[in-house]
Amino acid sequence: MTAGRSPFDVQALEHWLRRCVNGFDGPVSVRQFEGGQSNPTYQLSAASGDYVLRKRPPGPLLERAHQIDREFRVLSALADSNVPVPRLRGFCDDTTVIGTSFYVMDFQPGRIFTDPLLPGVPPAERAAIYDSMNETLARLHGVDWRGCGLADFGRPEGYLARQMALWGRQYGTTRTEDTPTMDALRDWLTAHAPPADEAAIAHGDFRIGNLIVHEQEPRVVAVLDWELATLGHPLADLAYNCMTYHLPAGHAVAAGFVGADLATLGIPREDEYVAAYARRTGRAKVADWRYFMAFSLFRVAAIQLGVYARALQGNAASPTAKLFGDSYRMVAEAGLAVACRA
Repeated sequence: MTAGRSPFDVQALEHWLRRCVNGFDGPVSVRQFEGGQSNPTYQLSAASGDYVLRKRPPGPLLERAHQIDREFRVLSALADSNVPVPRLRGFCDDTTVIGTSFYVMDFQPGRIFTDPLLPGVPPAERAAIYDSMNETLARLHGVDWRGCGLADFGRPEGYLARQMALWGRQYGTTRTEDTPTMDALRDWLTAHAPPADEAAIAHGDFRIGNLIVHEQEPRVVAVLDWELATLGHPLADLAYNCMTYHLPAGHAVAAGFVGADLATLGIPREDEYVAAYARRTGRAKVADWRYFMAFSLFRVAAIQLGVYARALQGNAASPTAKLFGDSYRMVAEAGLAVACRA
């Protein structure tokens, strides 16, 4: 069995790798990555090279959560696009191998930043990394989702209404206490939904911590963690990416920029970042920005509440998951502040 918070039979995995991954040569050693609140992720080191395995977590799961097969499908569809994604090696839905479904991809070397302030990075390089992140998101939203085989990956119409129903339902299912702020934010979003509708491939968790940056150059070389990907409104994806402008610097769970000197750091202001995305996607402006930001903060608060609820049940993927109890309340307060802003 591998060491880690979600152990499995390494010999059974190696047998599958020999049968299903072209060019694989063992033996294989396994190390679980830190983080991964949702789907446990492992580095596999073998004679034939390094790989990464992502699997569903054990235990009872929420409906439509941890859909490893959807991750694999969207990564497959983007393999020949200008969006940088890791090279896939295989998918396994046979739960007798390691206990849950999983997929394997090549290990992508590079830098992963857990702190959005990118400590230790020079300001000019920090600015270039954020510009590359912006360009990568614009590229993703420009992919022809019909042409790459994702026409049935989600419903292109009514995304915001469906998302509000989904995360409102998850909030109701997983709530552990009365949270008037969440209730007020949910009600405001329901009452102020914008009429405009559009669709793109939405990553759903597009942030600096889910990107691999080149080892020496300030550019994104891979986008990770596609569990929440769907066909959705691109501005919701952009707003999620910009939530850091509304969250406190140095926070243990939901770290952002509030309180930091962005000009000195080389990080663009929110309006500058949004304008760069608009230029890259051919938009004259980004409409209903306040709504999309408040919506993204509500959605993340609901997701964090789900992590916290799993922690209370004893099967969360991280020992720090209980920190999400305080975090989801703070994120909801930030969302309500955006909604109430004149």
